[in-house]
This record gives sequence, C-alpha cells and structure tokens, in this order.
Amino acid sequence: MAATPACTPPTAPSLTAPEARTRHTGTIVAGCLAVCLAQIGLVLPAAINGVIQRSLQASGSQLTWISDAFLVPAAVLALTFGVLGDLYGRKKLLVGASLLAAVGYLVSATSGSPAQLITGQAISGIGAAALFPASLTMITAVTTTPATRAKGLASWTTALSLGALIAPLLSGAIVEHASFQWAFGATGVIAVITAAAAWLLASESSAPEGRSLDWPGQICIAVAMLALLHGIIQGPSDGWGSAPVVLSFVAFVVFIAAFVAVENRSAAPMLRLELFRIRAFAASAAMAVIGMFGFLGGAYDLSIRLGVIQHQSPLRAAIPFVIIQGITPFIWPLLARLLHHVGPGPMLVTGFVSLATAQLWLRAVPVQETGLLPLLGPLVLNGVGFGLVVAALTAAAVNVVPPGLTGMAGATTSLVRDLGQTLGPAVVGAVALGMAADRLTGDLAGAALTPKEHGIVGAVLDAGGPLALHTADLGPLSARLAPYTSDALAHGYDNALLLTAAACATAAVIAAVFVGLRPGATHPVRSQESAE
Repeated sequence: MAATPACTPPTAPSLTAPEARTRHTGTIVAGCLAVCLAQIGLVLPAAINGVIQRSLQASGSQLTWISDAFLVPAAVLALTFGVLGDLYGRKKLLVGASLLAAVGYLVSATSGSPAQLITGQAISGIGAAALFPASLTMITAVTTTPATRAKGLASWTTALSLGALIAPLLSGAIVEHASFQWAFGATGVIAVITAAAAWLLASESSAPEGRSLDWPGQICIAVAMLALLHGIIQGPSDGWGSAPVVLSFVAFVVFIAAFVAVENRSAAPMLRLELFRIRAFAASAAMAVIGMFGFLGGAYDLSIRLGVIQHQSPLRAAIPFVIIQGITPFIWPLLARLLHHVGPGPMLVTGFVSLATAQLWLRAVPVQETGLLPLLGPLVLNGVGFGLVVAALTAAAVNVVPPGLTGMAGATTSLVRDLGQTLGPAVVGAVALGMAADRLTGDLAGAALTPKEHGIVGAVLDAGGPLALHTADLGPLSARLAPYTSDALAHGYDNALLLTAAACATAAVIAAVFVGLRPGATHPVRSQESAE
C-alpha cells in the first residue's frame, strides 16, 4: 500500500545539527520514560498479589480483575489512542496520559475495597493504553535510518523491561514497611514526573493524513474484549454454563464480527485490516497474542505460587520478578545488534523456545520449594526470552508497513500484545482455579470434618473459591485445611503452566514458518511523518 505523503507545517523552524540531536535524544528519553511507567503499572500487583488478597479478602475472580482492570483498557483502547496521537500529536497525548495514570494511582492509593482498587487500576490502564503506542511512534518518528531505528527500538524495549524490573522492587520494598496502597501512591508520583519530562524534552510528531476517529469500531472492539474477559474470569465462579457467562461469549462473537464489518466499510478505519495481508505483520500479531499470553500467564502463575500459596513476604516474592526483568537492561547492546544484523526471525524463535522451556522447568519445581536457587534456571530463561521476543515483535510489526501507517502498526502491536497479556491472568486463573476447586471438593469429601465445619468451608468456597479458603482465618480449622488447599492450588496452577508452555511453543512455530530462521538485517522504512 502506498503511503500518503505527509505535510510538514510551513511554520516549523529549521534546527541546527546540535539542536536536532538534542531533540532526537530528548524524544527517545521521553518515550522510554513513558513506556517504563506503563510497564510499572502492568507488573505492579505481581509481587503483592498475596498481600492484596489478604488485606482486602479478595476472591479469586476479584484478584484476577485487579490485574486485568489495568490490562483491559490498555488492550481495547490502544488503537483509538494511536489515532489520537496521529491526529493531534504524540507528545500531547503522552503528557495527558501520564497525568490520567496519576489520577488512577491516587484512586488505588486510597482504596479500601476490591471495587475501588479495580476502579483505580482501570483509570491507570486507560493512561497506559495511550502511553504504549504514543511512546513507540514518537521514537519511530525520529529514527529514520536502519541503525538509529534499531537503537531506538532496543532502547524502548529496554525501558519497557526496566519498568517491569522496577515494579516488583518498588511494590515489594514498600509493602514490607507499609500498606500496599503506598505502592500505588509512589507510582502516581512517577507518573507526574513522566508527564513533566515529556513536556520539557520531547518533540511533537503526528501523521494526520487519512486518519480520523472511528467510534463504531472502537465501541465494537471494546465490548467484544470486555465480554470475552468477563466470560473467562467469571466462568469458574459463576459456572461455565450460567447465563451471564454464555451470553458473554455470544456477545464476544457478535461484536468481533461487527468490528470486522465496520472496519471493512469505514472510510477511515482505526485498523486497516489489509495490514494483515502483510505476512510478517500478521504473523507478528498472532505471535504477540499467543506468546504474551504464555509469558504473562506464567508470570501470574508464579506470583500466585509465591505470594498466595507460599505466603512469602512481598520483598522475597519480588526477587524472582526482578531476575526475570533484570536480564533485558544488561543485554541492551546485544538486542540492538541482533535487530540490525540478525533480524527478528531467529530472535523470535529463540525467545519463544526459551519461554516455553522456562514454563515447563518452573512446573517441575515442587510448589513446596521456597528457595531461590531451584527457580534460577527458569527465571533466567524467562528473562532472556522476554527481551528477545518484545524487541523482535516490535521490529517485525513496525518495519514492514508503509511509513504513513507506522502509528497504526504501533498501536495494533500494542493492542495484540496487551490482549495476550490480558488473557494470561484471565485464562490461567480460570483453568487453575477450576482444577483446584475440583481437586479440593473431592479431597474434602473424605476429610474428617464435622457438619458444621463442612458448612463453614462450603460458605467460604462459594463466596471466594479455593484462594479465599487457603487464606481465610478460620482458627484451628485453617491449619487442618492447609494441606488440602495447598495441594489443590498447586495442582491447578502447575497444570496451567502446561497451557502457557504450549502457547509459547506455538508462537515459536509461527515465527519459524512465517518470519523465518534465516539471519538478515531488517531495514526500517524512512519516516515521512510531520514533525513540529
């Protein structure tokens, strides 16, 4: 598809070479700070899920919604924010999104119930929905050669991973000494700093030609994604055959079909479906959904193992996530060279195979094992795989589209990546809790419980499921139930890792077939976007 030539504003002042370099660097710094903030919010609950669950007495489905309330807006609004950035400027969008995220963290920091925390997470997630695509397209707009594009994308990926590295350290260290709400308050301060940095450092860029807001498409995709996630998350507690759950899946099918129909007929669609005729782009989208589901599903599984089943302290539970996310910053120079000289195909295959192996290795470690050393191998493999995959996915998607569509491609990459990450906790939670409930029901049937005790246990299970029973304070009865609940939860979450490993392996096959294993440089196209 031919790109529509962009128009440079006639009033744009000419810049000297030093000024241009300064604005180029400032834009990359601002974009990296923004994606770092967005990723902090995404990972923040992981190390403190156990504390949140115990503090708020959250059920299994509520605990899943606390993570997914952030991820849902990030997934369903990414395309619309990609359009807004193209129309009105990525810098303006990034500043506003950072401030909106700060408001959400304020709501979370004052929460005293699961409902308020979920609300705050949703507001912050709306901000992140803009931060992910705006930060990426800001960087691609100022990197117009193969070498600078590779370095810019590697910097963005490293900042994303750095955010995931900071999040567990931040939340774990704070919650060791204060309530979990303070972790969200501290992230709100980072959001304000990010807004100020973007306003002072970044240069504005846009690509308004042929772009307009597509409200019918946005409504259809939003309703479809919310319906899908509602069905998956509520299925274990409400019953897979219950009317609300069945209607959720029906609504998903209806609205996703409506989205395709609307986008095909729209004069200015939020997502040009013909992008998926580009083989590498379509493959990268499929890999993003499947592979990121596997990665974040496995990370969510690990957070439940450490914080809820093992009752590890927040700081100890944070260390494994620090190891996972600490890999990418150290291999930043390698990522840039691999992107430029090797290309995304071998990186994607290697990364997804590493992730699949890590999931299976983690499953082989007994859930009773609380030491760090037995987990070190799968943690390192997870970190290496994540760095390779995120860098290569972004390059594979953005580098193969016409210059005028890099904003749309960046937003689409964010959508499908975030959709995969959103499905991770939802599907893993649904599968694990369903299997745990079945195991627990069978085991407790043979336990020596009195009729009164059976009534108490049944009431807790009905209200909150196996996680609630595992952490409930039932006096001496809790100690008697602990072996049953621990075994049931370990059974469910261990088997969920088979699903996440299979997803990563499937993504590796897609990469090998559709992107290829042959090394070769991936050359980004020269940007023709307007810049002020």
